[in-house]
Amino acid sequence: MTTTTNKNKRVHLFGVDIDLFSMAESVSLIKQWMLAPETNCKFVVTPNVDHIVKVQTDAGLQLAYQKSSLVVTDGKPVVWAANLLGIQIPGTVPGSDLVPAIFDDAVAHQTPLTVFLLGAMPGVADRAKAVIHAKWPVVKVVGTLSPDFGFDKNDAESKAICAIVNQTKADLLVLGLGAPKQEIWITRYAPELNVKAALCVGATIDFLAGEKARAPIWMRKLGLEWLHRMLSEPKRLAKRYLVDAVVFPKLIFNEWRARR
Repeated sequence: MTTTTNKNKRVHLFGVDIDLFSMAESVSLIKQWMLAPETNCKFVVTPNVDHIVKVQTDAGLQLAYQKSSLVVTDGKPVVWAANLLGIQIPGTVPGSDLVPAIFDDAVAHQTPLTVFLLGAMPGVADRAKAVIHAKWPVVKVVGTLSPDFGFDKNDAESKAICAIVNQTKADLLVLGLGAPKQEIWITRYAPELNVKAALCVGATIDFLAGEKARAPIWMRKLGLEWLHRMLSEPKRLAKRYLVDAVVFPKLIFNEWRARR
């Protein structure tokens, strides 16, 4: 993994390296990247159970995890599984909480921050932009784009998107393309981007825009946000979570056996 994090705060689990960072530590590190003079794009991935299952067989996602600069745990079931294996992960850092936390820090320290929102359906990122400007005045959304379906398979189109992002001189790129598309795409095109950091954060743009509702706080605390999402989009997510429910326990057992 190419990273600027402390190697002593990393653990190899379920075939990937996970950084043992809290939310505050993650925000602090990303802030350091954005305050640095260089513009080599560092990117963040946030594994949940579905990521862990997919990374076992998806070579593109495996490479993304190897190349990422920060890997912080999204799902509480991953934290609980780690605890069962004797590994203490300091809580979750969901992408949908990480982005607002970065914005909160910018406001608290009155640090101007420029952001590009890439992803979600047409018009959603613009609504998210309005919400961000109203809630976090020092954060300026300098560009939004809902790319065409299949853009990630088109090199010329992807490079054109990178050029659009670069023209805005954004410091932070928020990717809401869904996994594993966003992770695979940023791994391929990070060298083309002049942003200082990119966050692979799934439905976060939708959440910011109010397009989709987050799970109630009590469900998040109990690690049931996946259930809320599945019930909200059963046709799209039910099969995914069923597969995860079968495969993930096997991965836990295999990890336990390997560590004996």
